[in-house]
Amino acid sequence: MANDQDLANDPRHPTTDRDLLARSGLGEEDVPVLIAALLRGSKRVERVALSGGAVWIKRYGTERASRWMVLQRMLANLIRAPFLRPSPILADEGMAGREIRRLAQFSSHDVPTARVIYSSGAAVVFSDAGDTVDRQLHHVLNNDPVAHDDMLVHCAAELGRLHAKGLCHGRPYPRDMFLKDGRIGFMDFEEEPDRVMPLEVAQARDIWLLFLQVATRAKLGGETHDRAYKAWAEVAPPAAVAELRKLTGFLGGFLSAARLIGRVHMGSDLRRFIVATSYLKHVS
Repeated sequence: MANDQDLANDPRHPTTDRDLLARSGLGEEDVPVLIAALLRGSKRVERVALSGGAVWIKRYGTERASRWMVLQRMLANLIRAPFLRPSPILADEGMAGREIRRLAQFSSHDVPTARVIYSSGAAVVFSDAGDTVDRQLHHVLNNDPVAHDDMLVHCAAELGRLHAKGLCHGRPYPRDMFLKDGRIGFMDFEEEPDRVMPLEVAQARDIWLLFLQVATRAKLGGETHDRAYKAWAEVAPPAAVAELRKLTGFLGGFLSAARLIGRVHMGSDLRRFIVATSYLKHVS
């Protein structure tokens, strides 16, 4: 994390509290609190309470790329499966810059996002977007299965609309979505799959990743699976639908082995893979 001297030498860092006040829209009493949190904090994601509400600081570089990402890229190229390629690995400030750039891209397409309040080096301060969809799902999990599954269908529909706008998310999990004025908003834009694969492939991967959640979380089972897929497919680009067919056709070749392994130990990740891939392979 940068120290006081680093921040003073950073042209994006305000030289006075008044500069930060003008750029961020914060109250005067909030500026020293935020600066102190930026300088002293070390958590990857940190919530900071201010006078007008909470903000979130996200720091990049606290987690390093694993060797698996390198192996994943090699495997994807070897077996010619572009949807397996990980997003490019960037330096800390590059990761922060990517998230800011992609957030602006989504916002320019009228997609609800959190607001960037301030950035400096490898740290970005975001406005609070409220409860995630994941948290809202947990609120109704046991007492309203219809509302629970309606939310999953809503996520699929909004992902389809996102794809129709020529965008992809890269990790469209409910924990990276929020609800604003009845619309699904998106956050956490660290992935950029369309840099390493065609856009339609990235979009097909998006819906497969979402279905890893939908397939096993749906309280009403196949009825919700059908509604969620239809909600996505009705608005998604035809090219993405076609790529999903290829993706699940490829992954379907591993289902027999996955089921065999599952007889010995059926972990949650394996179960999600089997249920989601089997369903999408059949329906697409």
